[in-house]
Amino acid sequence: MHTPLSTYRLQLRGDFGFAEAQGILPYLERLGITDLYLSPILKSTSGSLSGYDVVDPALIDPELGGKEAFRSFSAAAKASGMKIILDIVPNHMAYSSQNRFLKEVMEHGNRSGYARFFDIDWDHHQESLKKRLLAPFLGRFLGECLNDGEISVGFGPEGFFIRYYDLHFPMKIETYGDLLKSDLQGLQEQMGQNDANYIKFLGAVYLLEELIAKPQPKNRTRQAALAKGALWELHEQDPRIREYVRRALSAYRSTGENSAPLERLLDEQTFRLSFWKVANQEINYRRFFNINELICLRVEDQSVFEQTHQRIFGLVDDGDVAGLRVDHIDGLYDPLAYLQRLRQRLPESYLVVEKILDTAETLPQHWPVQGTTGYDFLNGLNGLFCRSESEGRLTKFYVQFSKMARPCETYIQETKRLIIGKNMAGDIDNLAHLLKKLSGKNSYGGDITLVGLRNALTEVMAFMPVYRTYVRGDAYADADRGYIASALGKAKAHAPDLTYELKWIETCLLSPEGFSDELRPEVLHFIMRFQQYSGPVTAKGFEDTLLYVYNRLVSLNEVGGSPNYFGGSLQNFHDFVRRRSASWPLSMNATSTHDAKRGEDVRARINVISEMPQEWEQQVKLWHRLNRRKKKTVCGTEIPDRNDEYLLYQTLVGTCLFDGGEGYAERIKSYMIKAIREAKVHTAWIKPDEVYEQNVADFVDKLLDPASRNRFLQAFSPFAAKVAFYGFLNTLSQAVVKLSVPGVSDFYQGTELMDLNLVDPDNRRAVDFARADAMLEEIRALPGELSDYAAELLKRGDRDRIKLFLTHRLLAFRRNDPLLFLEGEYLPLPVHGEFGDHVIAFARRHEKRWVIAVAPRFCTALVGEGAYPLGTQVWKETSLTLPEGAPRSWRNVITDTPVGGEEELSVGEVLGHFPCALLAGEAR
Repeated sequence: MHTPLSTYRLQLRGDFGFAEAQGILPYLERLGITDLYLSPILKSTSGSLSGYDVVDPALIDPELGGKEAFRSFSAAAKASGMKIILDIVPNHMAYSSQNRFLKEVMEHGNRSGYARFFDIDWDHHQESLKKRLLAPFLGRFLGECLNDGEISVGFGPEGFFIRYYDLHFPMKIETYGDLLKSDLQGLQEQMGQNDANYIKFLGAVYLLEELIAKPQPKNRTRQAALAKGALWELHEQDPRIREYVRRALSAYRSTGENSAPLERLLDEQTFRLSFWKVANQEINYRRFFNINELICLRVEDQSVFEQTHQRIFGLVDDGDVAGLRVDHIDGLYDPLAYLQRLRQRLPESYLVVEKILDTAETLPQHWPVQGTTGYDFLNGLNGLFCRSESEGRLTKFYVQFSKMARPCETYIQETKRLIIGKNMAGDIDNLAHLLKKLSGKNSYGGDITLVGLRNALTEVMAFMPVYRTYVRGDAYADADRGYIASALGKAKAHAPDLTYELKWIETCLLSPEGFSDELRPEVLHFIMRFQQYSGPVTAKGFEDTLLYVYNRLVSLNEVGGSPNYFGGSLQNFHDFVRRRSASWPLSMNATSTHDAKRGEDVRARINVISEMPQEWEQQVKLWHRLNRRKKKTVCGTEIPDRNDEYLLYQTLVGTCLFDGGEGYAERIKSYMIKAIREAKVHTAWIKPDEVYEQNVADFVDKLLDPASRNRFLQAFSPFAAKVAFYGFLNTLSQAVVKLSVPGVSDFYQGTELMDLNLVDPDNRRAVDFARADAMLEEIRALPGELSDYAAELLKRGDRDRIKLFLTHRLLAFRRNDPLLFLEGEYLPLPVHGEFGDHVIAFARRHEKRWVIAVAPRFCTALVGEGAYPLGTQVWKETSLTLPEGAPRSWRNVITDTPVGGEEELSVGEVLGHFPCALLAGEAR
């Protein structure tokens, strides 16, 4: 198996495809990267910015350059000594007419070979959705769209379709007849019955009729395509047929007064066109979270698995791809079965899963993968730089300022209930109907109502402590049983009026063996569906709502983290690393990702607030006083409210560019609008409050107005500069730790420089690779001694260069000794002295080769602003104890300076030239 040493995530899109990625390969090779980690490359919707909206898994995306450009890129990567790790999307595809599988389902209904390809309930309890697929894409109610003529029928190279602005929905083949035979007698009289084109036209019509008449004709899709192709060719060649089709289509115009023909035509389609909000209450297909435009697959079906992975397997077999990153593993019906099937097909590929773990949760031990994409590491490392002793004071002030007085746990449950009620009611309703059908076959559940089941399921979902469990059949892991039991217990305590319903749900979830052989398969199916939906509820309720609602210290509000966990001890971090390295030594170590809520250096800055809670409190009170008149009050609501204002101040502290930065104000406004919509308190994506949003944007403009008399900026800038300095020290420390602990060091594009980005789309802006490459060339030129160059960099204070210098030095060293970092033992080192708690120190040992990582934290208590924590005058007698058998002489990899010691190393000497260190030595 190929084992990556360091991965570099590239977000590919139309303006940065394979050719552009190939152009930066020399830079990445010089930086020290070993593996390229690509966003999805299969054909996606036109203009896709993510690649997660796949429309054809058999094709490499032409907008990225297509197959030939990828081959060229792959060959160049191999020549540079780099492998490719590919992000794949097994859970869903785009709900789009560009999706050839879905197009065929719409055209042929249950006669299509792909009718069971997508996760669609064709026998839905809603009569209007039986044997039909909901298409929730209208901007208004269907009647309003018809009344205003927004829906029409069109004809193109691929046949007839229903048009709604830019959206095209292929018509069912069975409904072609009324259009094509609207006035055949008139067409014959006009063209003559012996006209060649008339005969061809009739031939195409009769071929379609023959297909319709047969229950399941062979090659139905191919024959239908031939007929449609012939009709289009005639349409383009013969103006008489073109006019005939035009007249036929005109009969289906919606004028408001006479839309009956179009309404009847719509009623006959495989899809049911509807207002997009309908999907929140009624839906018969599984979505990715609550995104209507992404329809999920039944990848548990062997044929679906094979068809959606054929191209991916080909790329691996051809040697172009060495590993896979599996997106949204929790969305799959049976994650373990999927991974076993994937591993069986790819026995030598590096596999990692995008799995969000609770702080106390571990990846299932029996999964045949190398680990996760690294959110667990991201949050474990981030906690080291949050001063947990400040939790009480910062909580008290947050409550006082924002009026968010309830515990975080309460808000978590409320946001989950909000998502279920507003965004995923249809999904929970489907789950409740599944359970109701089951309860009707059991005497205990016979009297339970659908409403009771729906409410009880909502409560259990609200209290689930993890994204999902992994029960399979009658096999329960102790942890899974505990998570479900905990949720049920809390639900019973919170909703005693639902005790009977909850006991029934408990029986189904925890005791399937008690059911008859006849009912057990239905019970097990319910369990699988329950698990499949708990993940999206948690993701949308917690990750995409709560993390924008509870803003006590937003550096903790990260995917895979929790505002509830306020920092972590050194011992907890060491224990986490040792457990993880024992079970998942090749898991990714990420500090920024394309889905992160904030860039790594934004979090590093905001964490500094935990070191100076009193000063923060004073500053926020001052800013609020200075900005009071900049706010507007509308209908008794202060805009922004204090909680949003508190989020804004932290965001500015975390991202401030000091030189203004091109487009900075627009970035902050865009972020704040997204944040308050995600919070769903005053505005939301479903129903934006334009007045609130505009006033928030105006408030940002006033705060960032560069006018000389802006008293807020005058007060804000010195404090923000101070936080930025100490935050940069955190940046350097977390880089050393990430590049030294067990696991695969992962870099999101551009994060070798300062990462002051916010959540997407902000973090998907173009990276200036030319600038980064120029800086790297200067660093590699190494004018003079390394220690002198490092000192000069610190003196200049060019943070981009300093971070790039550090990253390059460590990556280069890792690449020269991969076994030390991939297989080396992890040894936490005790640190003694006055500032022992301010030092993160550990050793790695492989045979006779050793390294020791030393990184400071909580530097506000060590040095004044602008002073680096260097030398014994700062660290005094603080020292770290060397393990038995360790070398006695060391050299700092970063500065190439020697350090010595018998049983202990002076931290002041170790950090004599640079604010962090990686010492290398070899035992005798």
